[in-house]
Amino acid sequence: MEVNFKKSYKFAFKSSLYISLFTAAVLLLFNYYFHSVNNWFITLFIFFTFVFSFFVIQFRVERFIYKRVKKIYDDVSLLENASFRNQPITTDMATLTKEVKKFARDKKLEIETLKIREEYRREFLGNVSHELKTPLFTVQGYLLTLLDGAMDDKNIRKKYLQRAEKGVERLIYIVKDLDMITKLEAGDINIEPSEFDIVELIQNVFELLEMRAAKKNISLTFDLHYKRPIKVIADQEKIQQVVTNLIVNSIKYGKQGGTTEVSIEDLVNNKVIIRITDNGEGIEKHHIPRLFERFYRVDKSGARSEGGSGLGLAIVKHIIESHSEKIYVESEFGVGSEFSFTLEKAK
Repeated sequence: MEVNFKKSYKFAFKSSLYISLFTAAVLLLFNYYFHSVNNWFITLFIFFTFVFSFFVIQFRVERFIYKRVKKIYDDVSLLENASFRNQPITTDMATLTKEVKKFARDKKLEIETLKIREEYRREFLGNVSHELKTPLFTVQGYLLTLLDGAMDDKNIRKKYLQRAEKGVERLIYIVKDLDMITKLEAGDINIEPSEFDIVELIQNVFELLEMRAAKKNISLTFDLHYKRPIKVIADQEKIQQVVTNLIVNSIKYGKQGGTTEVSIEDLVNNKVIIRITDNGEGIEKHHIPRLFERFYRVDKSGARSEGGSGLGLAIVKHIIESHSEKIYVESEFGVGSEFSFTLEKAK
């Protein structure tokens, strides 16, 4: 480590001055009584005393401080803070205090971040185990029932195997979503932008989800008839998943006989915004900040009865952000919700 002495000799100067004044007083007093000392000698002696004291005090004090400060640097270096460890050792107390305070702040922030991550990790593991446990136990229950003798009844065997298959499908769905969101968060999924018609893509999603919406008598519509294609630039497959997840969500929480309406509007800076609006149950305000967290559910019992992985909105957020775009949500409890996101419009 490099030693960085501050070029301020105020302490040594004052200390040397006090010693010199004391020496001068003693010599003058001695000369007053004995008249045996030459005045020039007294002046030179005081001057050299001052110079000698100044350098001795400056050197000794800085060495004294340096040894103790170095121990502080060595101690904090054990905490593996490279930025602090690589700094030159300073004997200036103001600079040292500032550095130690900054080091303490950084460490406190680091500890708080680790605590948040640890809490998030525990919550995530708990959610994963809970999500996987339900379909696993369901499949296990049906299979054990069949092994215990129900297999001999053809009707029961077929029904239970079909139910077990649904449980396995949900497990596969959860695992696929987990794999995708892990890759999205790690940046392992590449975005492959292309030019496509967002109106046609939404219409295809409507057709895919038509039967699911029909079970709750929910109509899937545009806000108006779009006569011309609206071309955007994005990863078509991933944007289709975004639209699918948002519409599935609106159906899941939509009311019987409700509507899910999609609108496409032009924005400034060559952008379009896609709005997906429903007149479902809506979301209470205190839930909105956490909507895009993994496995977060507004209505835990209701959502699980509807199925799903609990990762849909988290995947939506990551896909949109990986396009360097924005996603928004507005909701009024008991009235409905609107999810919207932006995309780059093709020129």
